[in-house]
Amino acid sequence: MVINDTQVKTLIEALPYLSAFKGETVVIKYGGNAMLNDDLKNKVLQDIVFLQQAGMKPVVVHGGGPEINALLKVYNKQTEFVAGLRVTDAETMSITEMALVGKVNTDLVARLNTLGGKAVGLNGKDARLLSAKKHMADVIDKNGEVNLVDIGFVGEVCHVNTELIEVLLASDYIPVIAPIGFGENGETFNINADSAAGEIAGALQASKLLMLTDVKGIYSAYPDEGSFISTLNFEQANELIVCGKIDGGMIPKVRACISALSGGAKKAHIIDGREPHSILMEIFSNNGVGTEVIKEGK
Repeated sequence: MVINDTQVKTLIEALPYLSAFKGETVVIKYGGNAMLNDDLKNKVLQDIVFLQQAGMKPVVVHGGGPEINALLKVYNKQTEFVAGLRVTDAETMSITEMALVGKVNTDLVARLNTLGGKAVGLNGKDARLLSAKKHMADVIDKNGEVNLVDIGFVGEVCHVNTELIEVLLASDYIPVIAPIGFGENGETFNINADSAAGEIAGALQASKLLMLTDVKGIYSAYPDEGSFISTLNFEQANELIVCGKIDGGMIPKVRACISALSGGAKKAHIIDGREPHSILMEIFSNNGVGTEVIKEGK
């Protein structure tokens, strides 16, 4: 294979980033439509294996909304969302666990291993990886007041057992984590994958949290391309939520970035997972391809 000038320039541009991030932990939240297309799925997973081979320590936290929806349909269960979170009764919880742990997690682990990685599948019950409690959704009404809404067996992370993750990373494994929470009395909780990724990235004090989604990044007036924001701090991000400029499924993603940075992660990024090799382009290029969320500045 002949390498052309463009490819050489790309490699040279990536060199300082390869050096800077060697040995650093990167948490990748993988979900959305990037999981539906086999070819695109393999490109995302190739990026993750590349990170490992380049000396970085990737941790994957995955969602599985489409798979959960498909299985709920088989069981004739309707889906409802409040503030971007799935309302989860007992039956929906069982179906969700079946989809995330039994299908999505094992599939991702198998694919990563086939591509040359060393992946291990986990969920929040393993070694109390994700200790959780019941989460009440906060809904902002038209007057700007926050109302708490009970959405069933939806949990929020109380504690992340980083010991297990760090043991695996030290042995060059890629932890692949399904966001199932473990309650104080043994309850099973459905934890939003974005929120789980943010908590895990913060607890690990990751160099980066990368949130793969179905849009380019954060907009101040979506879908106006002119309102795309390349960099902002978490106070500005929170203000966009309060002002209603970010809503629906993007709220948990932005809050996950804020949580990660507050917990100790260095940077967070929201990128379009449908764009082939967007992970590598965000980390190893000067301009990146998505929105970078930082703790201070800008």
